[in-house]
Amino acid sequence: MSTVIRPGEEAAGGPPEALRDFADDWASDQEVFKGVHWGKAMMWIFLLSDTFIFSSFLISYMTMRSSVTVPWPNASVVFGLDVGGVSVPLLLIAIMTFVLISSSGTMAMAVNYGYRRNRKVTTALMLATAALGATFVSMQAFEWTKLIHEGVRPWGNPWGAEQFGASFFMITGFHGLHVSAGVIMLLIVASKVWRGHYDRSGDYSAVEIAGLYWHFVDLVWVFIFAFFYLW
Repeated sequence: MSTVIRPGEEAAGGPPEALRDFADDWASDQEVFKGVHWGKAMMWIFLLSDTFIFSSFLISYMTMRSSVTVPWPNASVVFGLDVGGVSVPLLLIAIMTFVLISSSGTMAMAVNYGYRRNRKVTTALMLATAALGATFVSMQAFEWTKLIHEGVRPWGNPWGAEQFGASFFMITGFHGLHVSAGVIMLLIVASKVWRGHYDRSGDYSAVEIAGLYWHFVDLVWVFIFAFFYLW
């Protein structure tokens, strides 16, 4: 004689109803998060995993810096920029930060106009965002060149703790790689927007997905700026 399981009850020895519902959702050939595009969900999962990586880098950096016995280089001196014979502390870093944060604004507007199906404005804003990102990477390359010329290496530097060079090149280099990849992504999506690819498919979510990645890159830089340059 079969037992009738009423809603809210669980079969004896079986999994909880909530767990069964969760498994059914994942097993079904539908979107797991109701109303959320698959691409957007996958981007959130990727960004979550990337958050763990950047967090590991920054936590390792803070732990290492707190434990070294040799004086840590003064960021105001190391990252100063000569203007008219006067060293201005963190001038280049401040400009880089302004450029990258500004790109978040243009990207947010691009997403807005994308969902309005305005191809011209969306393309222009995405190209502006890519240009700001490329400017940031160019300034970072200038910063690297300047420090290398002054003697900074992954195994040492002329200002103090040898770990400074390794942590600087690893953290800023990994972030710069993300920005460079984001610029390429923006150019690809912008070209598709301009050609009307998303008008034909009726789905502009790719613009928002690119925006999610770009905002993440900008947010990570805020933490790098705070922990590496201001500490």
